[in-house]
Parts: sequence; structure tokens; C-alpha cells
Amino acid sequence: MIRLLAALTMAAATSVLFAADAPLPQFVDATRQAGIAFQHVNGASPDKHLVETMGSGGLFFDYDGDGWIDVFLVDGGSLADPAVAKRARHRLYHNRGNGTFEDVTDRSGIRHSAYGMGACAADYDGDGDVDLYITNDGPNVLYQNRGDGRFVDVTAAAGVGEPRWSASCAFADLDRDGDLDLWVTNYVAADRARSPFCGDARRGVRFYCHPLNYDPLPNTVYRNDGGTFTDVTSASGVGALRSNGLGVVIVDANDDGWPDVFVANDSLPNYLFRNAGKLRFRDEALTAGVAVAADGQPRAGMGIDAGDYDGDGRLDLAITNLDFQMHSLHRGLDRGLFAWSTIESGIGYATLPFVGFGVAFLDADNDGRLDLAIANGHILDNAPAFRPGATYRQRKLLFRNTTGRRFAEIGRSAGPGFALEKVGRGLAVGDFDNDGDLDLLVTNNGQTADLLRNDLARPTNALLVRLVGTGMNRDAIGARVRVTTGAVTQRRDVLAGSSYLSQNDVRLHFGLGAAKEADVLEVRWPSGKVETLRGVPAGQIVTIEEGKGIVSRLRLNP
Repeated sequence: MIRLLAALTMAAATSVLFAADAPLPQFVDATRQAGIAFQHVNGASPDKHLVETMGSGGLFFDYDGDGWIDVFLVDGGSLADPAVAKRARHRLYHNRGNGTFEDVTDRSGIRHSAYGMGACAADYDGDGDVDLYITNDGPNVLYQNRGDGRFVDVTAAAGVGEPRWSASCAFADLDRDGDLDLWVTNYVAADRARSPFCGDARRGVRFYCHPLNYDPLPNTVYRNDGGTFTDVTSASGVGALRSNGLGVVIVDANDDGWPDVFVANDSLPNYLFRNAGKLRFRDEALTAGVAVAADGQPRAGMGIDAGDYDGDGRLDLAITNLDFQMHSLHRGLDRGLFAWSTIESGIGYATLPFVGFGVAFLDADNDGRLDLAIANGHILDNAPAFRPGATYRQRKLLFRNTTGRRFAEIGRSAGPGFALEKVGRGLAVGDFDNDGDLDLLVTNNGQTADLLRNDLARPTNALLVRLVGTGMNRDAIGARVRVTTGAVTQRRDVLAGSSYLSQNDVRLHFGLGAAKEADVLEVRWPSGKVETLRGVPAGQIVTIEEGKGIVSRLRLNP
């Protein structure tokens, strides 16, 4: 106990000293000012259906290709009350480019059809327009972007209507044939007609059941066959493994050129599906060091993200867990192995009281180091009855990278947006106002969503990189960019899907601090080709097309 209190005191002191010595990101709640008016419908009922407390997600994506990222928010529904279910409605908000958004849901053609969970977006058919996949408590829906602001439901024709309870999803070229395949995590087999009783009958207190009260489900893998998909779950080797899948991130973890798949599992060991080629996968999470925590026990994994926080060129992994478990940080080693670095990094004791969901690596202060943002909120709407002192609504956490290997939690000093206490679930990162610092979209269960604008205390330099690939992978999903300024090299990967039920902007953000330019910018395309640019000025959004270099530049709008 003494060691725990000492560690907490040292972490708090480090946070204060760091906040006083450097400019802090200041996140302002811009939701109402921006015109985002969304109230999540969770359908909370006395029946305590587990799905009521698990959703939902949201994403940043530029659906109309105008250079300003838009917002999509997933709504839930109700399993107990048809009247409540009818109130649920997904929302698509168009970015006007002046700090405000327009609700274009009605004319978009996107409709609410099932109890919604999450979403991911990518140009799966290679026509230049970003398409949208929505996961549900079955069946899921694929919307094809027609390029004129309208989306069309093509689920049946495309063959991707997974009927079970799905959670997160991600697009990636898993077989390296040039088009984007689709990975879907599935959670548990819960009876939609009735929910088992979990709680204390003598006290008349009922809780949402633990996921281990239900049968786990396998992930689903869809192979893209040029615009339609084939379910290859069984042939891939993935279908033989069942777990309580929630978050997913797809990235080349061992630098062999093949995208691997990390899955955060709730209360069962996490997965690391190594890609063996030809759409064959094997789970190597245990040998790689990411299946369980240092004590050999699984955690209640919810959200997940990958990024190089220590600047050594290797990917690291963050996973959010239940309270009193600590959120997990796995530092990347050689050959795709990982070290459990939760405590040594400084995030362990600080996360003990929190139930974590959405998570993202981001450079919040433009200093060239990846920080870590986390959305928190309890599972139980009557949490104090379960454990005295527990809270349903919880604040968000922002871990600032102080040394490259250690973090200090600065959420209480990061502006009024981080002071909001809500039932956090999804979290997405993107620069919605194109001013060079990263903003946050946070979804909250049964509550309004939050658009948090980052207003850095002092101006700094940044560079945004948009990649355009050849063939059907126009988003260049799976590409890797390295930016070197002086002695510092930063790595970013283009990902379609991560966090919890959510997705970040696919443009890559590089904080450059006081530097006026990136000395070297290297792109490794999904094809394996490498292009190198030199002397790229800061303060702009550059679009790089495969084989053509920089094809457009747009000045940031500080």
C-alpha cells in the first residue's frame, strides 16, 4: 500500500511539473457550437440486456472528399421497447469548413435498421469514395458511397451481413491482392428475447451480466473479390477460435510486409492473429506477450490501438480494461514481440479506478511524441450498489508522453472538455478544423456525444499527410510514413479501424514542435514500394499519390 501511494504521489507531482514547464493541449467542448446534436439511445430497461450498456461508436471520415473530415455517429436502439427502438437514428454530419457541421442524415440515405454498435469506413470498391460499414447486434450493414452525398445499402449484394452481435470492424488488404478485405469482431451470443438475472435477489438489485455468462463468438473475416465479399472465416483458421471480441486494430506488427490483426477480448486472452499469407492466420498472442497481463491473467479488454510511442520504429500496443485491472501498455520489441510496460510507463496506477473503452495514440501537443487519450465509463448504471465508491460516469484520461518511455496523466489540466464526466465509450481522433492540432470525438452511452476541439496554449508546427494509393486501395490502408526532423524520426501507419467501435481520420498527423520542415518524409506503400521526399515544409496538408509524389498542398488554418 505504501508503494502504491508513493507511486501515485510521484505520478501526480510529475504531471504538475510537466504541465507548468510546457504548453498544454486545451480541449474545449465545441459540440453545441459546431452543431452536433446527438443523443445516444441505449434502450436501458429493467431487463438489463447487456447490449444496452456496451455502445456505441463514431468516426471521423471525409465522405465527400472535400478535405474537411466529417462525423458519423452510431445510435443504439432497444430490445425491450419497440417505441424506444424507433427513436434511434444514426447521424451523418457534413463539415462546412468553418468549425460547424450540417446534419445531412436524411438526404444521405443512411437508415437505422438494428441495434447499432460501431462503424468503420474505407473505399472498398476503389471508386474514390469512402464507403461505410456499420456493426450491430445483428445484422450488419454496408453502405456504398455514390459520390453525390448519398449512400446505398449493398449488404446483400456484397455478402457482408454478419447476423450475430458484432462490435468493432476494420478494413485492410489482408491478402495483399490490392483490394480491402473486412474484419469484424463478434462479442457474445446473448438471447435478444430475454436476459438472465445477475445480481442480488435478496436486496432486489439487478446488474448487467458479466460476459462470461454467455457463449463467446468467433471473429468474421471477409475476402474482397473485387467489390463483393466471400466469408473465409473458416478457411482462414480464425473461425476455430471463439472469444468475447470487442476492439480490433490491423497493422504489420513484425515488419514482414503482411498485416496482422490484434483483437481485444473481454475477460478472455487477447488475440494476435499473425498473417501467414493466403488469408491464413494463427494466434500468437501468448508467445508475443499480448494475450494476458504480467500476472498471467486475462483482462477485460475493450479498446485497442497501435503506435510507436517510444520512437524506436517498432509498434507498441495499448488496451483498455476494467477498473482495478489497470489499462495495458505493451512496448514493441524485435521480431514482433512485446514487453508488458503498464507500470513502468506510468499509466498503470493512474488507470486503476477507471473502466476504459475508447483509446488512441495521438500527438496532442505537437511535440513529436505520441500521447494517449482514453474514454472511460462504467458498465453498470447502478455501479455504487455493486461496489461502494464506484461511479457510472467517469472522466477521460490524457497521458502526456514526457520522456518517450513514460507518461504523466494531465487530464485535469487539459481544458474543460476533459473535465466532462460521462459514460464514455467510443473515441476518434482527427483535425476537424484543419488547424494542425488533433481534436477528439467521444461517444457516450445513453448521453450526448462530445466534439472536443484542441486549442494548444502556444502555436506549434505540424504536418498532415494524406496518401492516395493505386488500384482499388485508394485510401492506401496499410501504408507507413516515417518523418525525420533532426535526430527524431516519427512513424505513423494508415489504419481503417481501431479504438473501440470507432475510427480515426486516415490522414497522418506529425507534430514538429518548433521545426519549420520535415527533413525527410518516407512512404512505404502497401505494395512495398518506397518513396522519399526531402525538405517538406510544416504548416500544411500534403496529398501524396503513389508514384507521383506530392500532388497538392493546402495550408493549415491556425
